[in-house]
Amino acid sequence: MKKSAFWLVSIMLIMSLFLAACSGDKTSNEPEKKDDEEKKSGEVQEGGTITFGYTQPFKGVLSYAYYEGEDDANALQFMHEGMVAYNDELQPIPNLAEWSFNEDNTVVTFKLKEDVTWHDGEALTAEDYEYAWYLIADPTYEGARFANVAMIKGAQEYKDGKAETIEGIKVVDDYTIEVTVTEPSVNLIDNIWSYPEPKHYYGELTSKELPDSDQVRKSPIGVGPFKVKNIVPGEMVEFERFDDYWRGPAKLDGVVYKIIDGSLASGLIENGEIDVIQAPSDQWEQIKALSNINPVTIDAMSYSYIGIDQGRYDAKAGKVVMDNPKFSDKRVRHAMAHALDRQSFVDAFRNGLGKPLNVPLPSVSWAKIDDSEINTYDYDPEKAKALLDEAGYKDVDGDGFREDPNGEKFTINFDAMSGAETSEARAQFVIQSWQEVGLDAKLNGGALKDFNLFYDSIEADDPSVETFHGAWGLSYDPDPAGIWLSTDKWNMWRWLSEESDALIKKGVQFPEGDQDVIEYRKEVYAEWQKLVNEELPVIFFEQREDAWAINKRVGGVKVTPGGTDEFYNWHIVAE
Repeated sequence: MKKSAFWLVSIMLIMSLFLAACSGDKTSNEPEKKDDEEKKSGEVQEGGTITFGYTQPFKGVLSYAYYEGEDDANALQFMHEGMVAYNDELQPIPNLAEWSFNEDNTVVTFKLKEDVTWHDGEALTAEDYEYAWYLIADPTYEGARFANVAMIKGAQEYKDGKAETIEGIKVVDDYTIEVTVTEPSVNLIDNIWSYPEPKHYYGELTSKELPDSDQVRKSPIGVGPFKVKNIVPGEMVEFERFDDYWRGPAKLDGVVYKIIDGSLASGLIENGEIDVIQAPSDQWEQIKALSNINPVTIDAMSYSYIGIDQGRYDAKAGKVVMDNPKFSDKRVRHAMAHALDRQSFVDAFRNGLGKPLNVPLPSVSWAKIDDSEINTYDYDPEKAKALLDEAGYKDVDGDGFREDPNGEKFTINFDAMSGAETSEARAQFVIQSWQEVGLDAKLNGGALKDFNLFYDSIEADDPSVETFHGAWGLSYDPDPAGIWLSTDKWNMWRWLSEESDALIKKGVQFPEGDQDVIEYRKEVYAEWQKLVNEELPVIFFEQREDAWAINKRVGGVKVTPGGTDEFYNWHIVAE
């Protein structure tokens, strides 16, 4: 997750969950315990293995530079780390490196820790960071993270094949690297790519070849507290403790990342087959009542949305092309939003874990605009019908569904993911809501898609994809770049707005004069949110409250608005 580099004012609280009291250090005159003496209840046990669950298959792209979704991020979090960590105030702090800026904030110097090793025993060096930036800027790179190196001077020229090196990167020595950026930005540390890649391990593989290589898919390495022991593609990753971890060995012997059938989550948690999991919201009522778990809920930096596809991503040009006029009339988009009773959806399918949202920032963000300043798109089917009438979408042939202004049949394909017990019912909720205002909506292809096919179809600009129910986990810093710029590959709804691009770029500039940076950024992002709220390229569905089920035998788990953390501290609690 990313947060503001220098100026973040946090309005969120981190919930640190210590499920058992840790025993303190022994004094010198305390008698030693015998090897066979039983641990007292609640004490930390060394060793043991826990199982971390997830309800969708993982792709197995175990490199931060190339992974695409939460499925692979869940595995990566145990095995790898970046330069930056975050404190309880959600501010960036040094992790694998410290940093300093020159006077005009155009040059940042990173000083790496000198006691960090890769899982194969090789030392982490500045060249591994340089290498990661080069991989992402490479002309053959097909991932979505160029925005995280684009600020480096010369990165764009290298990507375009106009330069053989990236001018702004200078390796000073094995543990020092200097980066010159194209212009100062208030959140550089949040945005610049933070994760190293093992140059020595990847050998001569190109950036294009790496995502499908054995080094990434079968035997990946990192610098984190656990290393990969075994991978069963799409089903399980077994991790074992990395004894040379720079903080010292983790307390657990290992972690198993296991994919489960989401509809069976409650039973698997009750039986102790899963120790830690972000619980399916539609089962939360029964899960939180289980006697063997500690339930935790926390407002999340995430939201779900319904994307409305307006074009495609031109990889050659490196930007969005809006060439799908089907939903170009914003009155239609507004009507589609008013037709949805989002609070009833949250209550019925997420056990109340969330509330309707109308902009791309949840209420836990310090930059979120107040609802009084925007259209809240309250559930109002009559208003939806009136908007469609006004836009010329009327039922001409009397079949109950509206034709477009030219009298042609107007249908809407809707895509949603499988995986939860209520997935089908959720999709039908949206489809029927639109049908009730005269929009002929249907499930694309007649069936739900699994996680990977769902996002593959969207990213590939499958022409049958028109609307889709997705979700985003956000960084703590409100900068929308990476998702909302017209040059962003993850601009899934393919919306291009020069005004939006200009505001996004303005939001990371230093203000003129002595204006407070936070206040300046709030003003810029308020203007941007008003624009997005009015244009509505996306129907913002609901901001989420995450629910975690943590077995009482597991301690040291830290739960944050971004997920779980401090994996090296996780441990088994004596019963």
